[in-house]
Amino acid sequence: MEASAGPAVPTSRASGSAQGTVRRLIVYTILFALVTIAAIGVAGLLERLLGFTSQFVSGGTADLARSLAFALIGGPLAAVLWWAVWRRLRDESERTSLAWGLYIAGMCAVALIVATSALVGTATALVDERWQAGTFATGVVWALVWVWHRWMWRHPVNRPVRLRTVPPVIGTVFGLIIGVAGAVFALGGLFDMAIRGALEPAIAGGPWWDAPVDGAIWAVAGAAIWWWHWYREGAVHLHTRLAGVGLVVVGVGGGAVLMLGGLGTALWVGLRLAFDPGESAGEVLRPLGTALASALVGAAVWTYHHHVATHRDCTRRPSTLVMSGVGLIAAASGIGVVVSAALAEFVSPLAASDSRSLLLGGISALVVGGTAWWFSWKPLARTDPAEIAFPGRRVYLIAVFGLSAVVALVALLVVGFRVFEFGLDANTGGSLVDRVRGPLGVLVAAGFVFGYHFTVWRRDRAIIAAAGLSSERRIGRVFLVAAGDVATLERAIADATRASVTVWERAAEPAGEPGTEPHAAPDPAAVVTALDGVAGRRVLVIAGPGGRVEVVPLAD
Repeated sequence: MEASAGPAVPTSRASGSAQGTVRRLIVYTILFALVTIAAIGVAGLLERLLGFTSQFVSGGTADLARSLAFALIGGPLAAVLWWAVWRRLRDESERTSLAWGLYIAGMCAVALIVATSALVGTATALVDERWQAGTFATGVVWALVWVWHRWMWRHPVNRPVRLRTVPPVIGTVFGLIIGVAGAVFALGGLFDMAIRGALEPAIAGGPWWDAPVDGAIWAVAGAAIWWWHWYREGAVHLHTRLAGVGLVVVGVGGGAVLMLGGLGTALWVGLRLAFDPGESAGEVLRPLGTALASALVGAAVWTYHHHVATHRDCTRRPSTLVMSGVGLIAAASGIGVVVSAALAEFVSPLAASDSRSLLLGGISALVVGGTAWWFSWKPLARTDPAEIAFPGRRVYLIAVFGLSAVVALVALLVVGFRVFEFGLDANTGGSLVDRVRGPLGVLVAAGFVFGYHFTVWRRDRAIIAAAGLSSERRIGRVFLVAAGDVATLERAIADATRASVTVWERAAEPAGEPGTEPHAAPDPAAVVTALDGVAGRRVLVIAGPGGRVEVVPLAD
C-alpha cells in the first residue's frame, strides 16, 4: 500500500493545480459578468431617478424590469461571489494566480474606458445645453466600479501579485490617446476658423466654438487620466515589456505618425496652392487646420516620449527603429504615388487637377517621410558594431525586406494580370499605362525598399562575422530571484544576455537574520559576470542577500 501511495502524490497535486486553474477561470469570468450586469442595472435605475420624470416607470416597463432584474438579482449575486473570492484571497496561491490579476486588470480597463466616455460625453452635451441622464448615470456607476477595483488593486494584502503593472500602463495609453485626439480636434477647429474664417464666415450647424470646446474637454480629461497613471500610479518608472511597448509603439510611433501625417498634409496644401489653381482656395485649405494641429500635437507627444525612451537602455534602440519604420513607410508610399502620377501623363495631361493633386501628394509624403527616415536611420553614418549586432536591428531589416518582397510579388502579379487582360481583350477601354500605373508604382517602391535593406542586412552579417560578434542569444530566458532594485538588475541582465527576464521578488528577510541589508540586491556587474559563459534555454539566477549570486541552468 505504501509503495503504491508514493507515486500518487504528484498526480494528485497536478490534478489539483489544474482544477484550481479551471476553477479560478470560471469564477472570475462569472464575477466579471455579474459585476457588469449589476452595473448596467444600477445605471438604468439611476437614469430614471436623474431623468426628472414625473413617474418612475415612465419610459417603458420593459426597460425598468430589466434594470430591476439586473440590479436586484445580479447585484446580490455579484456581492456574494465577490465575498467568497475575497475570503479565498487569504491563500497566497490565490493572490499569485494569473486569473486574479487578469480580472483586476480587465475590469479596471473596462470601467475606466466606459466611465470616461460617459462622463466626458455628458460634459460635452451640457455645453450644447443638453442633459443626458442615461449617459451620466452610466459614467457615475462605472466610475464607482473603477474606484472599487482600484482599491482591491492597491490592497496591502489581497492585491494581485501578477499583472500588477498592467492597469497603469493601460490607463496611460488610454489617457494619451483620448487626450491627443481631443487636442487635435480642439486646435484643428481653432486653426480652421482662423485660416478659413475670412473665406467662410458662417459655419452651418452651430457656433464656431462648439468643436474646439468639445475637443478641449476630451483633451483635459485625457491629460488628467494620463498624468494620474503616468506619475501617480508610477507607470513612468515601469520597465516591463508591456510598458516598453506602450512607450515605443504608442508614444514614439503614434506621435511620429501624427506628426509626419500633419506635416505631409500641410506641405501638400501648400504645394496645391502654388501649383494647382484648379480648385477654390477654400476647398484647398480645408484640411490645413487639422494638419497643423496634428503636426503640433504629434511633435509634442513624439518629443517627450522619444526623450524618455532614449534614456532607457531597453527602449532606446527600438524607438529609433520605430521612427525609421514610420518614415520609411511614408517615403515608400510617396515613391509609389509619384511613379503612378508620372505615368498618368501618358494617358492624360499632367495639368489635370486629379493627376496634379496626386503628384503633389506623393511629393509631400516622399519629402516628409524621407527626411524623417534619413535622420533616424542615418544611412551615410558609420554604424557601431555593437549597434549592428543588436538583434532588434536584424529583426527590423529582415521584416522590412521580407514584407517589401511580398508586396513586390503581389504588385508584379497584378501588373502581369493587367497586361494579359489588356492583350487578350483590348476593347475593354482605357490604355495599358492607365491600367498598370498603380501597381507599377507599388512595385517600384517595394523594389527600392527591398534592395536597400537586403544589402544592409548582408553587409551587417559580414561585419558581425569579421568582428567575431554574435547576434544569437546564448540564453533563452532568465528567471531572476532577487530583492531591492530589481529593475536595474533586470535591465543589466537583459542587455548582457539579450534574453527575456522574468523577475520573482524575494520575500522580506525576518528581523535578526544574519547578513547585510535584507532587501539589498547585489551589484549588477557581479550578476552579469556570473552569467558569462553560461548557455541554456532557461537559467535561474538567485541574487542576494549579502551579494551572493547563484546561477543554475535548468533542464529542458
